[in-house]
Amino acid sequence: MKNNFFQKLAKPFVIAEIGVNHECSLAKAKKMILLAKKGGASAVKFQTYKAEKLASKNSPAYWDRNEEKTKSQFELFKKYDKFGPREYKMLYNFCKKNHIIFTSTPFDEDSVKSLKNFVPFFKIASADINNLPLLRCVAKTKKPVLISTGASKVWEIKNAVNILKKFGSKDISIMHCILNYPTKSINANLGMIKNLKKLFPDYVIGYSDHTLPDKNMTSLLFAFLIGAEILEKHFTINKKIKGNDHYHSMDFRDLMIFKSLVNIYRQKIGNNEKKPIKSELKSIKFARRSVYSKKNIYKGEKIKSEHLICKRPGIGINPLFWDKIIGKKAKRDILPDKLVQWKHLS
Repeated sequence: MKNNFFQKLAKPFVIAEIGVNHECSLAKAKKMILLAKKGGASAVKFQTYKAEKLASKNSPAYWDRNEEKTKSQFELFKKYDKFGPREYKMLYNFCKKNHIIFTSTPFDEDSVKSLKNFVPFFKIASADINNLPLLRCVAKTKKPVLISTGASKVWEIKNAVNILKKFGSKDISIMHCILNYPTKSINANLGMIKNLKKLFPDYVIGYSDHTLPDKNMTSLLFAFLIGAEILEKHFTINKKIKGNDHYHSMDFRDLMIFKSLVNIYRQKIGNNEKKPIKSELKSIKFARRSVYSKKNIYKGEKIKSEHLICKRPGIGINPLFWDKIIGKKAKRDILPDKLVQWKHLS
């Protein structure tokens, strides 16, 4: 049975990941929340960590150093780890007031404990798919969980899901992700979404995007079109801000464009069940054919194929019954180009 938390919400469920792009400014964080709401996001997501619990002081950078110059993970994380329970509670209340969902990715067990009363669901980052203590701690909250799968093998995904289920998670969604900052378009591998849907048919599948946004937000759009029900992308107030995650984030305008395109494509995609739609009923009546007389048919004459032709409109006998008409006798004279009716036949 598929998990149901996200199924009850908007499709696609769009998460604007503010992360730490607020740069430890509550005013900026609140402004970004309002912009995400205005742009059509379903939720905003932050990142909750303390540098000392996340990376050693000798941890090397793995991002694009042309965009983010910092050489050390610890050094970068230390710049943006100033928010604590007080700030997150304030942001949660601000989101609640403005009718947008608040959540955050915890990177340690203390962060899980400080967030659990504020978030309706947790997100686990790709790099923590093998972090047993963190997985166990998140699972014990029994809250819905999104887990990103960047740089992971299938057995690692299955293992993480099993750990979450074992320790209390009943509502798990799996996110395709490529663990590159940024991800080149050629490396997006959105086809993996289809593979995850096949491998995990009982789970909602989503996509966490790290590609550079283009004018039509094609990575998110294609992910949606091939079945991703949850879409997450970093969000910024200004893509020109140097460093950290700003350069591969979407902004308010990108989000607006994406939501507009989703609405257009959703209209075009329409109903998943193949059947005539209301606007086609007139076409069925007038564009399909009925059985008509091709020439004079005299009373008492046995009907033969050469007496008949299929013509529009489809207001008479369905041509599928052609063989049932052949061999019957005419009860009356039928002139050429006349609709053949069952009452004319014996």
